[in-house]
Amino acid sequence: PASQRARVAGGCLVGWLGCAGGCRESAAMRALTETEMEAVFEKLFKFVQGNIKAMMERKDVSVCLRLHKQRVYYVREDLVRSAVSVARDKLVGFGTCLGKFTKSGKFLLQVTALDLLAAYAKHKVWVKPSAEMSFLYGNHVLKSGLGRITESTPANQGVVVLSMSEVPLGFGVVAKSTEECRKLDPTAIVVLHQADVGEYLREEDAM
Repeated sequence: PASQRARVAGGCLVGWLGCAGGCRESAAMRALTETEMEAVFEKLFKFVQGNIKAMMERKDVSVCLRLHKQRVYYVREDLVRSAVSVARDKLVGFGTCLGKFTKSGKFLLQVTALDLLAAYAKHKVWVKPSAEMSFLYGNHVLKSGLGRITESTPANQGVVVLSMSEVPLGFGVVAKSTEECRKLDPTAIVVLHQADVGEYLREEDAM
């Protein structure tokens, strides 16, 4: 379970449900329930694994997670305290949006979480310049477009996709392990696409 994984990583799920500084709640936002937190950590763990603790217990600033209009935000505690004075219909967003809950209660990571994932991800894939545009149009990464991949990446692992110049382009799930990738045909799928920065244009109204 995600809650157990979080604790194994050294974190305390219950402690992350609220702000250390006693942030007030408002009708515009609220802390996540334990069930919601588990759903969020389940997705984050696939990418950052044990770095969840470092992400939630930063030394430079105090952060927490907040839910607003079905979207989950990773936000500084001082910003939460400022946001409580904003009316629900006036508050568009705050902090970094990690993703949103569907009507069925499923949590989906969104491209808006990319910079955070890139900072804490354990495994990454770099694509060749010739494959960048295809990925940015929502396509999977093929072996022919693979520049390099983090060593010892297991199959079905969440990865951040970057350009060869280290620019984060999106994220997805690797179809094969690092070793298996070396033996694939050029047309074989290496990374199953989940999100990319091209969505800022393709799905602007839904952001």
